[in-house]
Amino acid sequence: MKGREISRERMYEVIRGPVITEKATLASEHNQVVFRVALDASKPEIKTAIEGLFKVKVKAVNTLRTNGKVKRFKGTIGRRPEVKKAIVTLVEGETIDVSTGV
Repeated sequence: MKGREISRERMYEVIRGPVITEKATLASEHNQVVFRVALDASKPEIKTAIEGLFKVKVKAVNTLRTNGKVKRFKGTIGRRPEVKKAIVTLVEGETIDVSTGV
């Protein structure tokens, strides 16, 4: 899939939104940005989507997947959703402002 084009629509499906937490803010000091992504998204697909939407060069993509926990609330059993996150390392000099929309 290296170098393969994906549609603009698929780019918006792949990138769900930024993760704004204390840990993600600390990662920004190392030129990294954290995004929630689709569960079926691959690393090359994420790289292509970030480069296409934000017009930046991506150095590396690391992903992690968190399984949803079963939780109880007043005796009712519920389940948190599964989440996939991508930690995107940008080339030196590139930045993404996650506080504004695409």
